Amino acid sequence: QRLAHCFAMGLEARLAGTGSQAYQSLMAQHTSVVEFLKAYRLYTAACCFMKVRFIFSHMTVRDAVAGRSKLHIVEYGVQHGFHYPGLFHLLARREGGPPEVRVTAIAVPQPGFRPAHQIEETGHRLSNFAREMGVPFKFRGIAAKWEAVRAKDLNIDPDEVLVVNSECYIGNLMDESVLVDSPSPRDTVLNNIREMRPNVFIHTIVNGTYGAPFFLTRFREALFFFSAQFDMIDATIPRDNNERLLIERDIFGAFALNVIACEGADRVERPETYKQWQVRNHRAGLRQLPLNPEVIKAASDKVKNFYHRDFLIDVDNHWLLLGWKGRVLHAMSTWVAEDNKHVF
Repeated sequence: QRLAHCFAMGLEARLAGTGSQAYQSLMAQHTSVVEFLKAYRLYTAACCFMKVRFIFSHMTVRDAVAGRSKLHIVEYGVQHGFHYPGLFHLLARREGGPPEVRVTAIAVPQPGFRPAHQIEETGHRLSNFAREMGVPFKFRGIAAKWEAVRAKDLNIDPDEVLVVNSECYIGNLMDESVLVDSPSPRDTVLNNIREMRPNVFIHTIVNGTYGAPFFLTRFREALFFFSAQFDMIDATIPRDNNERLLIERDIFGAFALNVIACEGADRVERPETYKQWQVRNHRAGLRQLPLNPEVIKAASDKVKNFYHRDFLIDVDNHWLLLGWKGRVLHAMSTWVAEDNKHVF
């Protein structure tokens, strides 16, 4: 019923030609960070996706910075930065003490008078976390389109271990179906990452087949994808839970509305499958790294011991896959520049 309601709202907005306005007004409903944090905690307790993503990225960062004293993380789409306290905790316990950590967060400017407001708030919050845990920390927020930020803008220091992290939002960049005559922003970002020559690029994606330019194909594939998400929530969270409503309406509901009701540049949900990203990454001059067996074991143990039996965790072609009842919904992998012979 909730899925049907959500898709019906999308179709209604599409037929009325108000998809863009409906999506913008939904995104403009500023849920407080406190409310969002409650929903986020509920989601991570019920669903393994976030937890596994954090295990994957934190252990990768830990291994990359082993034996080194300075770490620079370039973060695409930091959002509220909820994953950082766990990383700070891990680094603070390191033998010999934590490294100096510098985070450069790149976020699309927010509409209104304060385009960098959210990223600045996130920076203050992370600085407080780092101070509490005794981790030397500097934060810089860049409010700009991702594709506009080049390696030369980031003050890269060769003495630092450089980690580039993208948590699921790279699939929101425009692709070739919109910008026919110019390079795709997602290819530009990947080329920029290659230019940075990171010690490791942690690439996390939403594995979706609902990015097609043709509406009927997109609608059908979105129905399959969001059915799995709503089914997963129904199996793991009580129906009368207020935070569950926030997850369904403000997160999945907003995504589904955008997919169904918006076209052209207004449609920001444009996922690709992990196999499509693999081709795209190789084309940009990136080389995939083998998965760390220790990371796979830690993630698998977490899913099998603490989460519903219908969650899927698997490995294919150096990607760690996550899903529900056989449908792959997320995928993670690690990369370096093609000609980078020095891998951590």
